[in-house]
Formats: sequence, structure tokens, C-alpha cells
Amino acid sequence: MLAAHPHWRDSRVNRRLLAAARAVPGVDVNDLYGTYPDYAIDVEAEQRRLERAQLVVLLHPIQWYSMPALQKLWVDEVLAYGWAYGPEGIALQGKDLWLVATTGSPESSYHPQGYHRFFFDAFLPPYEQTAALCGMRFLPPLIFHGARSAPEAEVAAHVEVFAQRLGSYPDWPEMDELDACVACPVPESDRPAESDDIGKVVSRVFQSAMSRGLSATVGGTGGSA
Repeated sequence: MLAAHPHWRDSRVNRRLLAAARAVPGVDVNDLYGTYPDYAIDVEAEQRRLERAQLVVLLHPIQWYSMPALQKLWVDEVLAYGWAYGPEGIALQGKDLWLVATTGSPESSYHPQGYHRFFFDAFLPPYEQTAALCGMRFLPPLIFHGARSAPEAEVAAHVEVFAQRLGSYPDWPEMDELDACVACPVPESDRPAESDDIGKVVSRVFQSAMSRGLSATVGGTGGSA
């Protein structure tokens, strides 16, 4: 489970969900802000943890209609081309992705007449497509709205549901009715340049610029003499 919250001390719900997950046997909990306070992600270590898992849980508050910054950086760096997606990127195929998130605003605010202007489902496609591109099945998200002001009884009930679901995976009643992983193959021609290739290009550009600058300097010195 990948847990991301920039301020755990101020959390009402996510902090309790994190504690509940740590109490479930067999769950590998990774507190991203605790593991990487300097944002220097160990990509290989994270990929090894993912390879051992069948269920990948993203636990975080929704911030600006998306995930916290470190969680996004983790996605950018760990779910790499050639490993998580692309012609040879099959490391995550057949696994499940489960979003467990909270919002500070009440559910009623996620409405065409509310101040968020859209139903909450309108903000899920980036998560769904991330799963699809990696060959993963996107499970029905578990969302808790109004985390800032929810009654204690509602928070406790939600934490209990989460712990029960996490502990009983994959024996969920709706699991057999879920669609299989969507195939989203990326053509070889669309693949990004490798980092080594980018380095070579930068090196060539730098050397060319230095050569031109040196020539201009030599020529200018001779002319002034």
C-alpha cells in the first residue's frame, strides 16, 4: 500500500486508515513522505515491492482534484516505460489497483450545481487509465467525502470497512463481475527516447555550442589585433 499525505499529524481519516492497514497481516505499507522526505525515490526498490504485490493500494487525500505531489512523482518515476508499460513493460500486468482516497469537501459539492462543478467520478479517468496502460484492473474506489467535518462515528465506520475489505482481498463479492484488465499496447514507434539517448543528444549540442563559441572567440581576437 502506497500512502501519501504531506501532513499526517493534521489528518483525521487517512492517518487512521494508515494505522488500520498496518494492522492487517501480509500488507506491505509504504508511507511515501516518511520514506522519501527528500523526494529522492529509490525506483528499483519500489519496483521490487510492486513485483511482489498482487494488489496495489493508493491511499491519499485528493488535492486539487488529483494526488499529492510525492505520489505523482512516484508514479512518474516508478511506472517507467519498458517496465510498467510499453512493448516490454509487463511487470504489473494482471495486478489490481485500488484507490482509497478522501476529500475535504462534502459529496454534495461534487455536482454540476456544486462548487466543484462535476460529479466525483469525473476526476477518476487519470487513475483508471494509469491502471489500463499498465495492464492492471482498476477496482471500485473507496472514497470518503467531507473528511474535515465528518462525525466520529462515520470515520470509525469507514475505517472498519476499509480494514475489512483490505483483509478479505481478493474475496470481494463483486470481484467476479469486474471487467478484466484493459489492453492498451503502446506502439514501438511511440516510445520515448531512452535516457542514454537524451544524454548523448545533450552532449552533442553542448559540444557543438562550445565549438562555435570557441571559434567565434578565436576569430574575434584575431580581428581586433
